[in-house]
Amino acid sequence: MKTITVANQKGGVGKTTTAVTLAHGLVLQGKRVLLVDLDPQGQCATLLGLKPEPGAFNLLVSESPFSQVTRLTDRENLLVILGDRKTSTAQTVLTVQRTPISFLHTRLVIPAQKDGIDYIVIDTSPSVGELQEQALWAADGVLVPCAVDYLATDGVYNIAQTLKRIHEEFKWQGRVLGILPTFYDTVTRESKATLQDLQKRFSGSMLAPIHRATILRECAVEGKTIFEMAQESRAAKQYSELVQYVLKWG
Repeated sequence: MKTITVANQKGGVGKTTTAVTLAHGLVLQGKRVLLVDLDPQGQCATLLGLKPEPGAFNLLVSESPFSQVTRLTDRENLLVILGDRKTSTAQTVLTVQRTPISFLHTRLVIPAQKDGIDYIVIDTSPSVGELQEQALWAADGVLVPCAVDYLATDGVYNIAQTLKRIHEEFKWQGRVLGILPTFYDTVTRESKATLQDLQKRFSGSMLAPIHRATILRECAVEGKTIFEMAQESRAAKQYSELVQYVLKWG
């Protein structure tokens, strides 16, 4: 089993869309996947046509059993632990209680492995805190979506520094799966220049970009993934490449 944390300390980068699409894409390849929403906005539920619920809070604070907070979806082999505004309370509680950095791994990863999950995909909030760091430490691989705009490198640099610290202080054994450029627009100079800058700064970690696409916004409105809405679209093909990359990795 592999745990993938999707993270960037900058909002509006397509993080949740990437987490949901990756999870569903892995399911379509025959894998049993658990999608975990650790963002208080609870948007994983919205993108799947579900209602937000305090699954993450119940797992981490109420310490409800793994089986009680994990729910099935109408997409075969896609399980979810959803989040809502109470997730921010969980963040505060974990900080006040000074829970060990391995706490999320113990509450989530170990039970998921026993349950026969092939992949855990964790969506995180852009804030920095105890819960986010635990999600990074629990990851075998960290995927960093990065909107291709003039502030793009800031978020990537910040998450890189956080991972370096977690590795040095807490012996994190995972790796950066890659930096995923999102909202790429071949028409604008800014987009092209920013992508070139990212490729120069992080050449060994860059993945193929996801182009800006209206259909991805329409997917969110409909509560469907790109593989359900427009499987022949460029966006679907680009996310399929990401899925194949992850499968080859582990």
